[in-house]
Amino acid sequence: MRIEIRDLSVAYAGRTVVAGPHLVAAAGQITGLVGPNGSGKSTLLRTVYRHLKPTAGRVLLGDRDIQEMPPIQTARHVAALPQERGSDFELTVRDVVAMDRTPHKRAFAGDDAADRRIVAKGGFVQDPEVRVLDEPTNHLDLRHQVELLALQRTERRTTLVSLHDLNAAAFVCDRLHVLDGGAVIASGAPREVVTPDLLAEVFGVRTAVIEHPLTRDPLIAFDHNTPVEKATAAQTPGHAAT
Repeated sequence: MRIEIRDLSVAYAGRTVVAGPHLVAAAGQITGLVGPNGSGKSTLLRTVYRHLKPTAGRVLLGDRDIQEMPPIQTARHVAALPQERGSDFELTVRDVVAMDRTPHKRAFAGDDAADRRIVAKGGFVQDPEVRVLDEPTNHLDLRHQVELLALQRTERRTTLVSLHDLNAAAFVCDRLHVLDGGAVIASGAPREVVTPDLLAEVFGVRTAVIEHPLTRDPLIAFDHNTPVEKATAAQTPGHAAT
């Protein structure tokens, strides 16, 4: 099942945070969102998993607008891993994981033997067709980052993920969308999008992009001594979003 975002706009207190992007997370592919802080990545994802309502545009799950679907239906198809993971309640990890079985049960039903078996295996026990992941590697050490990214590649669910680590994004994603100022300014396969010119334009850093010696994915080497001035729309030709 695919996710399509059509001309989406989201505003806070009269300020537009997401400004009309149109993009698709294709069925069975990993689609990445990258961009600087404040570019609208998390806001866009929150709209996909219905934490926020758009001010304009639509989010389609397959061919259905998620805002017109009962929440229980979207919860059966879409699982979200947000950045905010705190809790005011004293819950074990198992308790938190088991909550994701709720969309598959009757109201107030307890865990049955099948639920307990699924929870024991861990992972996305909600068994979603679509995964929405907001910076999933942020709080993980190196080994667990590698394990999580490898799991996404292996399971091949429809996935929409935001990542600050551009090398991780180039490795795990089939397609990347670059956000800046709430708009998509570039889209394509990682090796088409991750270029020194675009990284200078969007992030204001000087880079070299080489081939990873082990995976042959794009590998970004950063010049930590020489930041560059971020280009403006008047200085740099735009990148078409497709």
